Parts: sequence; C-alpha cells; structure tokens
Amino acid sequence: MTSSGVRLRELLVALSLATDLGLGQPSEHMLRSVRLSLRLGERLGLAQPDLATLYDVSILTYVGCPIFGNEAALLFGDDIDFRAHTFDVDFGGMTAMRYMLHRTRAGALGPVRGGATLVATGGRGIIEQMANHCSASGLLAQRLGLSDEVRAGVEQSYARWDGHGVPAHLRGESLALSARVSHVADTCEVIHRAAGIEEAVAVVTARSGTHFDPQVVAAVRRDPRSLFAGLQNDTVDAVLDAEPVERPPLTEQELDVALEAIGDFCDLRCAYFAGHARGTADLVSAAAAMLNMPDRDTTMARRAALVHDVGRFGVPGDVWDTPGPLSARSWERVRMHPYYVERIFSRPEPLRRVGLLAATHHERMDGSGYHRGSGGVLLSAPARVLGAADAYHAMTQPRPHRPALSPSEAARQLENEVQQGKFDRDAVSAVLAAAGVVTRRARVGAPAGLTPREIEVLGLLVGGLPNKSIARALGVAPKTVGNHVEHIYAKLNVSSRAAAAMVAMQYGLLATAPVTE
Repeated sequence: MTSSGVRLRELLVALSLATDLGLGQPSEHMLRSVRLSLRLGERLGLAQPDLATLYDVSILTYVGCPIFGNEAALLFGDDIDFRAHTFDVDFGGMTAMRYMLHRTRAGALGPVRGGATLVATGGRGIIEQMANHCSASGLLAQRLGLSDEVRAGVEQSYARWDGHGVPAHLRGESLALSARVSHVADTCEVIHRAAGIEEAVAVVTARSGTHFDPQVVAAVRRDPRSLFAGLQNDTVDAVLDAEPVERPPLTEQELDVALEAIGDFCDLRCAYFAGHARGTADLVSAAAAMLNMPDRDTTMARRAALVHDVGRFGVPGDVWDTPGPLSARSWERVRMHPYYVERIFSRPEPLRRVGLLAATHHERMDGSGYHRGSGGVLLSAPARVLGAADAYHAMTQPRPHRPALSPSEAARQLENEVQQGKFDRDAVSAVLAAAGVVTRRARVGAPAGLTPREIEVLGLLVGGLPNKSIARALGVAPKTVGNHVEHIYAKLNVSSRAAAAMVAMQYGLLATAPVTE
C-alpha cells in the first residue's frame, strides 16, 4: 500500500504539543518528559520492548487532561491555568482538596456553591472527570493502533502508588511500570524547568511512597545531573530519533484512520463540539467531489477538516462556555486556535501541508477572518470549501451563546455571508448541496445493535445532559434513561461518557450534534 510519508511517532509528537497547550505548559514539555522517562527506563534496566511501551505512554500520558474543559471551568474557572499549577501540589488527600477549594473562587459556580459541591460530594465529580479522561485516552491509543500495554499505561494517567488516585483499585506494583515512570518524569520536567535540579529531586523525594514509586524516585536521585543534562537541546529531533523500536511509515489509509481518531478525540474539548470534525470532513469530501476537485486536493481538504480544531486545546474551557459576547481578551485567545493547529502539525512535510490548510478554516474571502487575515486569491479552493463547511456544520450544532440552527436557517446565514463577500459562492453552493445529501451513518447501521432510541439517548448523553434532563427531553422516566445508558455502555463495551463519545464519533453517530438545554 502507498506510504503517506508520515510515521506514527510524528503524529504522537503532534499530539504532545496539543497536550502542552491543555496543560498550560511551554511547548515541548511532554517531549522533555519523554526524554526523562527513557533515561529513567534505562537506569531501571528496561528491555527494548518495555522502553518502546514507555516511549508511547510518556508521550500520551496526559493527552486526555483537556477534554470536557468547560465542565472543569464551572468549578475552577480557567481550566488550563488550574491544570498548570497542579504540578506544584501532591494531588491526593487534603492537599488536593485545599487546592481545589482555593480554585473554586474563579469558577462559574462561585466559591460558596463550588466549595459546597466539592465538600458534599468528596470531589466525586472530579474523580469521574479523571476516569473520563483516562478511558477516552485509552480508546485513542487503541484507535492509533498502539498496544494493549500502551493503552493500560495511558489509562493510568491519574493513578498513584498509594492507591489514592484513579482507578482507585490500583496501587503499588499493580500500576503499569510505564505509568509509574512517566508520572515521575513529568513532574521532574516541570519542577526542574522552574526551580532547578535540587528542587526537582526534593519534590519527587517528598512524594516517594505516596504519588510516586520509590524505585523510580531512587533512579532520579542516582546522579540527577546526568539525568537532566541537555534536556532543552533539539527536543523534537531527539525524541523522534529516540524511538526504541522502528515502525514503518503509515500507509495513506492508516494516516486517514489516525487523523479521524485525533479529530474525534479533540472534539471532546467540550461536549457540544462532539462530531464536528467528522461532520465537517464529510461535508468537505462531498463538496469537493461536486466541484470536481483533484483527488489529491480532496484528500488534503478532508484531512485538514478532521484536525482543524485541535488548537481548541489551547483555549480555556470557560472561554468556549461563554454564553454571551466574548471579552477582548477571550476573543484574542479564540483567534489563536487556528495558529495552534498550524504549530502542532508543523512536521514532517505531509503533516505540515495538512496543518497549513487546517489553519485557514476561519479565514474569509474579504480578509476579515483569522488568524492571518488572508483573503481572495490567497485562499485556495480547498481552503474555501473548508471554511464554508466548518461554518455550516458549526451553525447546526448548539453552542453556549446560541441554540443550533436548522439546516435552512444555517443555509440562509451562509448565503447572506456570501453576499457580504465573506465566503466563495461556488464553495458555499457545493457545501449546501452536500448538506442536503449527508445523512447520519447511525441510521444506516449502528454499531453493536444500538436501537434508534439508544442512539438518541447517546447523543444527548454525549452532549452533556444528566439522566434527569435526558428524561425530560424525551418524555420518559429517569429510570428508563438509566436503563438505556447501561445498555449503551454494555453494547459499546465502555464505562464512561467520554469513551461512549469516542465510539459514537468513530461510527459517525454524532454527525449532527444533539440539542442541549
């Protein structure tokens, strides 16, 4: 089969850059953590297969942290800033509770209501969010073709040596060694960068036997200067070159599958985005065919559509969740997300071309778009189709500042913007024609025998509604909804809303997002 010229490790590096954004850490933080993990793995005497697992787990350890960021923002405000400072805290027991109670001052619920919720529930909502993050990350690893060992390590992102993490039943050596090493390496990178070697050693030593495996901490304490030496130099190339086991380049088909998985996963940034990447890509493909676009351009446009909003990881969840007009500061942060996707997919050349096209999705023909303000002849035909498809599909999904528009209302708005000179007429005509024939694949053949009612419940569940609200929307009893949810989870072989969302997007069940309250 034809090689895409892209290796899986290059996609993993791109995901690590997106993770940095969601963690509130400088670019290449996760990659420096990978270098530390591999050095620790060598000190622990790991064989090459175990180092290969450690490599993948270290890159993806915290990739799921930014998902459902709008829900974290209800309690803590800017979820990225909240996450950025968690490295300073031994995130278990009362130290974690004190930190979270302090941060409720910035949340939308306010310090009194937010604090009362935390205390009354013992932080169960936060624990459930952590479990959601882990299960979705594990499914992403699986869809990227990574091993069961990698999936297990990634799903233990919030596990702790003392058993006070998530999943709660894991403690000590029942944790994957790859997870134990990557947790230490990640904290070491942050503290070393901020305060130096001695402080990094002091912090991990203080957490030995609680958060961290004492054996891994001992490996840090053994000649720490050589452990941290040259950590900042040529980071991306060093990580790419350090892959313990050489994997062949992805085929064209494998690359498409991987980008679909990444697009679906990044749509979990906020529940109401679910299905947007896949829905936009479907519109782009159909519109490109109607315009007789060359196959190469069509492929490129679909790939760009799948990942065009990965940069959302760099914008706080409370910004996306704003119900009214954005402040100047928030608007500026939103304007950055196309730039982020360009930065994330900056290498190798086949991915760079995808990133450059993806970054045009908010550009407009009259130059009024962002982030570059390009327009007219500077926008290629694929860019024009991508912009129109993105705008149309987003209009048909609910957002905090407005309900979903009907297809006809979205079409009218798009046509009005053609009249204003913002969109290319041919691109819009093709997208609207495509929208008339694009159907939800769920109606053709849902996976695992889901019934039409279960698909309806799944859509509302993924959209962020609790069972009682779903019951009101469907006119049924909450107990009935609970039974549907149990059946959905069993049929899809998942145990969390995030994992259910990943499977739903994989099978195209959310091409049109559900209406939320």
